[in-house]
Amino acid sequence: MTIALLFMLFLLVACGGVTAEEQASLAAKGYYTHLIKGEYELFLEGKQGAGQLPENYRSQLLDGYRQYVAQQETLHHGIREVRVATARRDTLANYTEVFLILCFGDSTNEEVVVPMEEHQGQWRMR
Repeated sequence: MTIALLFMLFLLVACGGVTAEEQASLAAKGYYTHLIKGEYELFLEGKQGAGQLPENYRSQLLDGYRQYVAQQETLHHGIREVRVATARRDTLANYTEVFLILCFGDSTNEEVVVPMEEHQGQWRMR
């Protein structure tokens, strides 16, 4: 899945016409898709600076992600889908806010804002 997502992002960029907002949106949606599939390490790798985290803190974050997904399963029958609502680029602060809609199993939705930064050609969550 990760390779397919990165390949799709590469194709979109290579073909031109893809905005920074679209690139950030695809990346944010991909990271949240990892989260709801239980791929917590891949979700964490999408965070800026994840490689420099102390192991103890990294472990705590992964536990928190597991607890969040389990809680949503109990409260809302899980998160079934992630959709991109919109994205807004702040050129002065050099980041893009991606608005995602989390679609739950009980038919409720929640909008989350994911600040994204481009670093060395890759979009990461702040």
